[in-house]
Amino acid sequence: MKPYVYAKLNAVAILSILSLILVSGCSITRRLKPNQSLVRKITVKGISEEFAEPAKNYVDKQQQPNSIVNLQFYYAFSKNGKKNIGEPPAILDSDLVEFSRVQIQKFLQNKGFLNARVADDIKIKNKKAELIFTVTPGTMFKVRRYKDSIADPKLAVLYQANKNLITHIRPAKRYDEDSLAFDREQFYQLMKRNGYYDFYRQYVNFSVDTALNKGLVDVDLVVDNPAGKQAHTPFTINNTLIVVDRSSGRARGKADTLQLDSQFRFVDFSGKFKPKTITRYIFQKKGQLYNINNQTLTTMRLSELNVFRNVPSPAYTKTPDSTNRLDTRLELIPLKKMSNRVEAEFIFNNGRYGFNLANTYTNRNLFGGAEILQVKFNYSILYDNAKEQSALNNGIQNQDFKIGANLTYPGIISPFGIRASGLYGIPHTTFASNYNYFFQSGLVARRNIINSITYDWAENNLKQHSFTPINIQFSSGTIDPKARQDLLADNRYSYIYLIGRTVFTAGSQYTFSKNYGLLTSYQNFIFFRGSLDLGGNSLALISKLANTKRDTLGQHTVFGQAFSQYAKGEADLRFYHSLGGERQFIFRINPGIGVPYGNSNQLIFEKNFYVGGTNDMRAWLPRTLGPGSFNRATFYPDDLQRARFKYLDQFGEIKIVANAEYRYKIANNFFGSKLKGALFTDIGNVWRLHDQPLENPGGQFTLATLPKTVAVGIGTGVRVDLGFFVFRLDAGFKFKDPQFSGSEQWVLLNHLSELFYSGDFKNNYQQNNGEKYSFMQLNFGIGMPF
Repeated sequence: MKPYVYAKLNAVAILSILSLILVSGCSITRRLKPNQSLVRKITVKGISEEFAEPAKNYVDKQQQPNSIVNLQFYYAFSKNGKKNIGEPPAILDSDLVEFSRVQIQKFLQNKGFLNARVADDIKIKNKKAELIFTVTPGTMFKVRRYKDSIADPKLAVLYQANKNLITHIRPAKRYDEDSLAFDREQFYQLMKRNGYYDFYRQYVNFSVDTALNKGLVDVDLVVDNPAGKQAHTPFTINNTLIVVDRSSGRARGKADTLQLDSQFRFVDFSGKFKPKTITRYIFQKKGQLYNINNQTLTTMRLSELNVFRNVPSPAYTKTPDSTNRLDTRLELIPLKKMSNRVEAEFIFNNGRYGFNLANTYTNRNLFGGAEILQVKFNYSILYDNAKEQSALNNGIQNQDFKIGANLTYPGIISPFGIRASGLYGIPHTTFASNYNYFFQSGLVARRNIINSITYDWAENNLKQHSFTPINIQFSSGTIDPKARQDLLADNRYSYIYLIGRTVFTAGSQYTFSKNYGLLTSYQNFIFFRGSLDLGGNSLALISKLANTKRDTLGQHTVFGQAFSQYAKGEADLRFYHSLGGERQFIFRINPGIGVPYGNSNQLIFEKNFYVGGTNDMRAWLPRTLGPGSFNRATFYPDDLQRARFKYLDQFGEIKIVANAEYRYKIANNFFGSKLKGALFTDIGNVWRLHDQPLENPGGQFTLATLPKTVAVGIGTGVRVDLGFFVFRLDAGFKFKDPQFSGSEQWVLLNHLSELFYSGDFKNNYQQNNGEKYSFMQLNFGIGMPF
């Protein structure tokens, strides 16, 4: 049996096992002893949902109803309790029920129902138990009066100036002990931001008088002075010692201590760092009040340099004199200067299989300024098992070779002296050079070189910018003579232009994103990323001023080569909605358009849009969908041409993709990681900007034909979350395929019985199209799809 067949069977087996687990809830009590019951439901009655739902969280963990999937994993993999996989059954325990009753009662009392009482009851049926907690809430107490008693007058003035910003306690509001805890923490943070290094939470207390018997309470904020002192002492920053150890963190050897200025002393036992690389991102300056926010900011930015490991919080020492100053010591251990990472993946689908091999070499702190050099190598090869493909090029569909180097500097390098503070993230300047060689026997050899300079910076905690002022791209292709002859015979001139012509462009790119830092959270928010790519305008001006020659197609040239002129824009708008816990719903709309103009009537090959693969239309292989309703297989007159041009046609100047995805947690403990799942729908396609009846019949974008030219895929996936990264397996199923007509587009509904087996539909498709029809596409990936 061939490798791709093994892989497909294994993938189907994984999905089948997962489906079996999901539907096997009927056997969840199978391992219980005769006198045992499984807690399956918790009900809190007698109080509004506002309090009833959070009250359930105070039921003991061992009495919380199991996730069916977590429980099935436990039954499947945990033998005699020796393995900690999944979740053990929540077996009814009357002592824990009583403990939970008390905890719910305390919770409600803390929420202002000071006289609340809770009773418990247990109902058992078929070894499944429901815990019922009935609440008698009593009077809801409200705050009548709130005042402060702060012994230190300076602290009192500081608090009054910030009171409305930091306090949750208000007269006439419900009394809530969580608000007291919140206010205590906010008062503590306020002091720590204003020089009070020695201030502790224990100084802040609340006096609560509930002896009013009218559902009202009086709350007094009491802030004490340190024992034996008349006031709290604010501290200022004095000298700062920076120590850079060796990457091993062991014996240091000898190193000189440099006095950089009145504040900083620097000693580098590694001998590899320029002092300003570190001092630039130390936000605690001499003479300023101690501020815990600046301390945190310093730690974060030094970590973001990605040249140190485990950046600790600075250590402070009070100066021996009576000036109330703090000396700072910051000790850093560098990461290893050089590292190398090798990655490999196996890809397969419906008779096509191959592998991808990648290697990334990283050199950190190349010139002593925390610069990072990365040299990346990637080689991939795709085999096709089809008979025609084997006859054409021994089964090798294509080969792709890439090599590139990126040099990233932590700062803005420009002739205009632009400085970025780094308050919201470290700015970067990246110099990049990349070479790509793509070869398909019997069709084309393409070479692509891109050189660019990019600036990345954060405007604030939510907004990020990326600007590439210089992006120079050179592309050339050599078409196989027989392929060129066939393309000419089919009047496919644009493809000869796209893949077989030498062209270059110079342009600029800009990308703006908002709420990028929230993508891993479970908040309700909107994410946006928009990009604009302009090319060829400066070259057009040069050619006009210099009156350069035109080529045989009438296009202006620069340095003897035609150049591309275009504008391309793309947007990515997502709506994230939390459903509680680790569940969320995401809706995404991702449109884009590219317009050639001036010196060009087509975009260059690399600037077009493509869909399919792991991140958008997951039921299709990359670059095998569209444009519009175009059917590449039936377009060519014979099997050999179909094999030769198999992956050539699926591009467009317009893209619209929409995704809806429900994400949820399956198991808390799956071999030491979290197992998460997803259900998704992908809708979209690419289209040609203008009608191309000879090139892509049915491929033009029009509003009238949009409903019948859009593709729809549905699917499910599992994600293994290791904390620092996520492994992902998604199975996408073609639901509506625009290459067909009328009701036949709804392929999954019409031919569900042939999902994993061959029948009339698949046999007819192979006979008419020269290849198998695949309903399912499996996608392996690292990280989330979007």
